[in-house]
Amino acid sequence: MSASIAEIAAQLQGYDPQALPADAVGAFLERLVSPVAQVEQVSVLDALGRVLAGDLVSPISVPPHDNSAMDGYAFDGAQLAAGALQLQVMGTALAGKAWQGRVGPGQCMKIMTGAIMPAGLDTVVPQELTKTLADGRVEIPAGLLQPGDNRRHAGEDLMEGQPALRAGERIGPAACGLIASLGIAQVDVFRRLKVAYFSTGDEILSLGEPRREGAVFDSNRYTVHGMLRRLGCEVIDLGVVRDEPALLERAFHDAASLADAIITSGGVSVGEADFTKAMMKKLGDVAFWKIAMRPGRPMAVGRIGNAALFGLPGNPVAVMVTFLAFVRPALLRMMGARVTQPVPLKARSGEAMRKKPGRTEYQRGIVTRGADGALEVRTTGNQGSGVLSSMVQANGLIVLHHAQGNVAVGDEVDVMMFEGGI
Repeated sequence: MSASIAEIAAQLQGYDPQALPADAVGAFLERLVSPVAQVEQVSVLDALGRVLAGDLVSPISVPPHDNSAMDGYAFDGAQLAAGALQLQVMGTALAGKAWQGRVGPGQCMKIMTGAIMPAGLDTVVPQELTKTLADGRVEIPAGLLQPGDNRRHAGEDLMEGQPALRAGERIGPAACGLIASLGIAQVDVFRRLKVAYFSTGDEILSLGEPRREGAVFDSNRYTVHGMLRRLGCEVIDLGVVRDEPALLERAFHDAASLADAIITSGGVSVGEADFTKAMMKKLGDVAFWKIAMRPGRPMAVGRIGNAALFGLPGNPVAVMVTFLAFVRPALLRMMGARVTQPVPLKARSGEAMRKKPGRTEYQRGIVTRGADGALEVRTTGNQGSGVLSSMVQANGLIVLHHAQGNVAVGDEVDVMMFEGGI
């Protein structure tokens, strides 16, 4: 049985839901969520973005034979000790077909890239480094090669019986190609994570509704939907739910019965109508946090039934920042992925930034390459939590850590790059 909010909190030293450092959020969520258990088999063409459910053991060695890495001439590299060589060409070895003859001292084989190395030969000289003599022999100058050069060894890429990919690997394009190179057509992956999402608030309009004073069109639903789709989740869109207890209760029940995780936006800030918070408390085991961060201070986490709950703030940028910083790694863990946190990029700041220690700030940044070739980052300008256009302009988030102070021009900062764009 999963640990309760109180049990998780007891494991974390200095846990204070009213002043929670951003670094502590990940540790809490690691204990809150668990990977899905169900496994399904999919074709390699359908495996992109899925998470491997078990180690994929290579049934063959790749490459299966020693082969040439170049178009050139194959010969016994021991002859290089004699200095410059003049070798008689005994035939041609083509890729996909083994040459059956023998090659002795003073002889070589013309060979194509990928062709199996004939028996007794271990070195390939690239064709462009040779000279063809009038009698047809090939001259190889001294000092260009070492024995064994330009030969690919059998099993150099993958060895038969060894894991080619590890359980928890999120399958990318290169992994799809690697799986196919082993002759494997189907792979076992964890099933897709089901995530239900809805926006809350009487002021939120769905697309197609007529505009009215004081109301805004719902953008959060579409940004969250896009981020979930990019992550490979099965998205259950429950639309906009008004601030009415009966409607909210029905939405939470529906979400918990359909999904592994529930994401909401709005209704978790201090001073807001507390119908959403009250319903979370009534139906689940939920903590309400004030995270020492900017933007995105309020957040609710917990469980309703068997579904993990992530209650995000209502401001558009705050929704995206809290999703990228906290929810995305938690969902990847639920998907069974082994690696959930991106490695930050280091870049020098192209501008001064004011920052007080005591909270983590996520500023929208644009990373470029400076005149000297080094990576440089600048903010997008206005960092207001409602300025959604700044997330379109940015290609990453500048992460100014909890204890960090002001940033001067030229200081190195961490950047959480947007994977594939936002």
